Amino acid sequence: MSEGIFLALSTFVMQSSIAAYLLAASLLYLIGTISVTIVGNISLNDALAIVSPDSPEGTTLWVRYLIDWTFWNHVRTIAALLTAILFTIALC
Repeated sequence: MSEGIFLALSTFVMQSSIAAYLLAASLLYLIGTISVTIVGNISLNDALAIVSPDSPEGTTLWVRYLIDWTFWNHVRTIAALLTAILFTIALC
């Protein structure tokens, strides 16, 4: 929570170009990693935990799980990489 307050204050205090990179990186991190984890990956994990692995539903869900979870994991990885790039640009 304190990071968000620091970010909000930094947009007023810092140079506008640096603040823009910090704001973009922070939003990308929140949306692209944390939100994707909460909305995408955790819900997939919860659905998989409910079914029996030996059942036909479990087999079907597992196949779908691998496709969906891998997609969302790639989104999260790319968002984290772009976030690191934006934070690095802000530091330079």
